[in-house]
Amino acid sequence: MALDFKFPDVGEGIHEGVIVGWLVKAGDPIAMDQPFVKVETDKAVVDLPAPRAGVVLALHASKGDTIHVGDVLATFGEAGETSPAGSSPPAEGSPLALGFDGPTAPPAPEAAAPQASSQVPQGKPMATPHTRAYARKLGVDLAACVPTGKNGRVTDEDVDRAVKRTEAPAPQAFQPQERTRAPLAETAEEGPVEKVAVSHLRNVIAQAMSFSARTSAHVTHVDEADVTDLVAAYARIKAIVEKDGTTRFSLMPLFIKAAVAVLKEHPLFNATFLEAEGQLVMKKYYHIGVAVDTPDGLIVPVVKDADKKDMVTLAREVADLAARARERRLSLQELRGASFTLTNIGAIGGLMATPLIHQPELAICGLFAIKDKPAVVGGQVVPRKLMNVSITFDHRIIDGAQGARFMRDLVELLEHPELLMARM
Repeated sequence: MALDFKFPDVGEGIHEGVIVGWLVKAGDPIAMDQPFVKVETDKAVVDLPAPRAGVVLALHASKGDTIHVGDVLATFGEAGETSPAGSSPPAEGSPLALGFDGPTAPPAPEAAAPQASSQVPQGKPMATPHTRAYARKLGVDLAACVPTGKNGRVTDEDVDRAVKRTEAPAPQAFQPQERTRAPLAETAEEGPVEKVAVSHLRNVIAQAMSFSARTSAHVTHVDEADVTDLVAAYARIKAIVEKDGTTRFSLMPLFIKAAVAVLKEHPLFNATFLEAEGQLVMKKYYHIGVAVDTPDGLIVPVVKDADKKDMVTLAREVADLAARARERRLSLQELRGASFTLTNIGAIGGLMATPLIHQPELAICGLFAIKDKPAVVGGQVVPRKLMNVSITFDHRIIDGAQGARFMRDLVELLEHPELLMARM
């Protein structure tokens, strides 16, 4: 009997994805657990395995399509079996491939404008992970929200309206001048323009940044560290560690170890604030997020239990996570659970920046370029290696004095690597 494979709930808060590419085609034989499609969810690209052995009878989506939990992705069956009626794969460019429900042509633009539903949809409401977290923070039941987002999705604004107990605004009809307006490229006074589709990952990042800006009261404290001795110690360690030719040793393990040591002295920076409950979750583990710059956008893999790993292990793990982040091969589990985040901006340059907190954390540490500069040591002006370090924290919970103390202790460890080694 033919089996329709529906897009499963691949993780907490993940309710949609984008088809990156099919690994099979209709008519191909397939083995049990054989990957058959790549789907981008949140910031990871995951391979979905076949639920049974047999033959691929039909594929129900095209590359680039957005899918939701419960949508049928593919139909599997036995050799010689036919696909159920209506389950043949949509042709490229057809209405079905473009996301419409029937074989008729797509509706005119004015009929396709998104409208708010007059009733709350049945079943589990659709919303992004950030909107779900926002609703939990405000104590709002998503099922009570009137969705106005694309495909019936609940937006942050819908949650706000539910809080205010006001109805979603009625959709505005298209005005005649809107129907006849020429393309912007032909009418803009400033010059020609081009509209470019935003990737799924960039949309995820945009939602995360907006959510962070709305949630936390960001304050950034910056200090300067003389890391001359740290760089010298790093050079000695690097020469030894890299002798085997299998490990690339960077400064990041030293920064991770320093951050963990300071977090143990300042546990508030390793916590989460549950505003709706009025509680702090004081985390007894040290899962350190390490921001990675990729061609597709910023991705933050997580080094779990960093306090329990030596620097060589950390170096290997950071290098592996960074490489697979750039190739979009990280699992969802490797992107979740951070208690504190480090972002290394210094590799690119710049004096300082004000990173946004990676929710639901309470702080993020920025690492900046190490530069040769003159400094006063023992009353003499000498060349030293100096760098800026920042801590951005949530001022709702962490006071400025606490941020300054955190940075003071971190700078002390970076300036005196012997103290850092003693505390590992």
